[in-house]
Amino acid sequence: MTKTLLDTVDKRLSPAHSAVMVIDMQNDFCAEKGYVETVVGKDATPCRAVASEIMALVGAAREHGVPVFWIKANYDPDRLPEGMLVKQREKSSDICCGTGSWGIDFYGVAPDSGEPVIEKHSYSAFAGTDVEQQLRARDVRTLVFAGVQTNVCVESSLRDAVCRGFYAVVASDCVASHTLPLHEATLKNVQFLFGDVLERRRIAAVWSAAPQSRRNTG
Repeated sequence: MTKTLLDTVDKRLSPAHSAVMVIDMQNDFCAEKGYVETVVGKDATPCRAVASEIMALVGAAREHGVPVFWIKANYDPDRLPEGMLVKQREKSSDICCGTGSWGIDFYGVAPDSGEPVIEKHSYSAFAGTDVEQQLRARDVRTLVFAGVQTNVCVESSLRDAVCRGFYAVVASDCVASHTLPLHEATLKNVQFLFGDVLERRRIAAVWSAAPQSRRNTG
């Protein structure tokens, strides 16, 4: 059976078939003296700054029954694709978000009990995980992306989502990168070709105005 195209923002963002995907809000990417600052040599301040905005988006999602998926990087060397591992080792032999490390822990965000936490070993949340199956099981059609880095794991996950038939929305004030021009380029490219780019208040307003939510239809 052919599904009806969701040809407006309000249709795409209906709480009945939306989910939030929070990408890589972890110490190594966001915290002072994490991997990004000590190994990559970039300022992670922008990544720290979006934590409160993300939790506000998550709060709105929970209020309207929109499921939240937490994506967490684990970059143990023996689990990485070879090409990714080679590029990381050009910078350092240090491990980013290694098992049991401080760097792998969440930064400034907190999943609720029962919300899926999915560990990935590549830039895309869809590579080698069951996230697509979990989304399909909940009849999700639209993913709202938040987290870091805008131009790496957020963009990789978003592109994979669109190629798998999901609609994509970037919460523009809930994503960040240590490299502003690349962050801005991703937002422009998503707006041009891949999906919608909206501030989190606009997303929450659509959820509030929707006639139905998962919460009041379940």
